[in-house]
Amino acid sequence: MDTTLRAAAPSGARALMDLSGELWPAHPKPLPDELLSSWLMRTAYANGLRLQTFGNLIFGGRRQVWNRDIDRLGPTWLVTTMAACTGTPWHIAYGTTLRTFEGVLFRRFRVSGVLQWIQTLQVYHRKRQGYGLQYCPTCLREDAEPYYRRSWRVSFNTICPQHRCMLLDRCPECKIGVAFHRTDIGKYSANASGRLMVACHRCGKDLSTSDAISVRGYDEATLGAHVELCLALQRGLGPPLERLDVMHHLCRLMLGSTAHLQLQEFVAKKLDAPTVPRSLRRTGIESRPFWERHHFIQLAMWLMADLEAKLTSARDAKALRYLHLKRDFVDPPPWYEELVSRFERRAGAVAAPRPS
Repeated sequence: MDTTLRAAAPSGARALMDLSGELWPAHPKPLPDELLSSWLMRTAYANGLRLQTFGNLIFGGRRQVWNRDIDRLGPTWLVTTMAACTGTPWHIAYGTTLRTFEGVLFRRFRVSGVLQWIQTLQVYHRKRQGYGLQYCPTCLREDAEPYYRRSWRVSFNTICPQHRCMLLDRCPECKIGVAFHRTDIGKYSANASGRLMVACHRCGKDLSTSDAISVRGYDEATLGAHVELCLALQRGLGPPLERLDVMHHLCRLMLGSTAHLQLQEFVAKKLDAPTVPRSLRRTGIESRPFWERHHFIQLAMWLMADLEAKLTSARDAKALRYLHLKRDFVDPPPWYEELVSRFERRAGAVAAPRPS
């Protein structure tokens, strides 16, 4: 390290420089279900440094951390450094990334494009133009040390099972998305670093004081199943991936604007629920606000409770056609393909001309 830079650096930074790969002076371990970005920020503050200063000192100017979705990408150089310098086993450090949802929420990880069920941050330089990180204000308020969870990046996870409230995805005051890595710009104070974790980076609102929104559902059984799904996600005991694949496809059908496809309207009428206006843009559930996602998950889970019977009823009501059921569905599970084939056979039987 350059001697001039070392002399000019704060004492905490000089200690980090002198360790040369050994444990940092403060080396906190990941908290339960913690995101890599959250762990990184807590580590910087524990060492008395602003986040950007910490990143520049440890990773250098050539490896920018915050102009990408590090929780999704889980760069090896970042995970390895965090593991080595905090004395954390590598597999636990890697477990703070969203890559570990491969085979759980999505079949194959990819660097770019939408990942099934993973909320999009819409990164633009160091800004976050989307609403990809949710939070429970009560969890943040009750945490001995506030932090952000991996499960808060999952689209169908709109409920905090512990506090029976909705997860929020923006500041209630200025309506901007959560970007906690920007809260210490020009505001850092070691004494206040814990509160910077929960501050809105634009208006300074303490997100842990946001009003909790009570969970609402259209059907008691469906809401109970949704709560259980969110709880299972936190415990790592979610449903089979193939069921999540089908549920995701049902959400895509209800979000679409295809002609002769009125599945959302059909289910909403059955549940005496409102409908979300159709979007002209093909925006997946991973980019929708939390109240829309909650709405569509409730509808999809109601269908999943008795899928064949309810889809049959929707077809009879002319809310969908059998050809919609597999359109753009890559690698559907065999049991779903068999269900669709039965629809196809019935449709063919109806279309066949009667013998004279």
